[in-house]
Amino acid sequence: MSTPDPAQGRRQLRPTDVKRLNRDWRRRTGARLDLLVESVTQPFNMGSIIRSAAVFGVEHLWLAGNATPPTHRNVAKTALGTDRLVPWEHAGTAAEAASAVREAGLRLVAVELTADAVPLHEAPLDGDVCLAIGSEDHGCSPALLTAADAVTYIPQIGRVGSLNVAVATAIALAEARRREWSA
Repeated sequence: MSTPDPAQGRRQLRPTDVKRLNRDWRRRTGARLDLLVESVTQPFNMGSIIRSAAVFGVEHLWLAGNATPPTHRNVAKTALGTDRLVPWEHAGTAAEAASAVREAGLRLVAVELTADAVPLHEAPLDGDVCLAIGSEDHGCSPALLTAADAVTYIPQIGRVGSLNVAVATAIALAEARRREWSA
C-alpha cells in the first residue's frame, strides 16, 4: 500500500476562499501602517507601490517632492484598480510630509542605506508606523533622513547592490505586517 501524495489534495483557492482567508488576516491586524513616498517618478513603480500598499493594508499614502500621483494615467496600468483603495495626499516637501506623519501619531522609519541603518528584521516596526521610501535614483533625501525616527535597510547577499523601489517597498511592508502577526 502506498502513501497518498499530499500534493494531490492541493488546489488553488476559489475567490470566496481567498476573501475568507484575507478577512481572517485582517482580524489579526491592529497597527496602523502608512507609507511616505518621496520623489518616485516612474508611473509603473508608483502603480506597483500602490498595489503593494493596498495588499498590506496601508491606511494612508503620503506623497512628497515630485512623486507621481496615483491619478497619473500610467499608474493605473500596474495599480490595477487598487489606487482607489488607498487614501493619499501630496504633503509637500519631505520635511512637511514627515511633520504630517508625526501629527497623525506615527513613527517614521526610512528604508535607506545609511551608516546608522539597522537591518529590516531588527527595525523598530512595532505599533503605528509609517515607512518612508525615496526616489529610484537617489533614495531618501537628506531632509527625509533627518526627519526619520529610524532608518532601516534590506540585507542583500547577492552581487547586485540594490532593489527596484517598488520591490523594496513590498518587502518592507511585508516585514512590518509579518512582525505584527508573529508578535
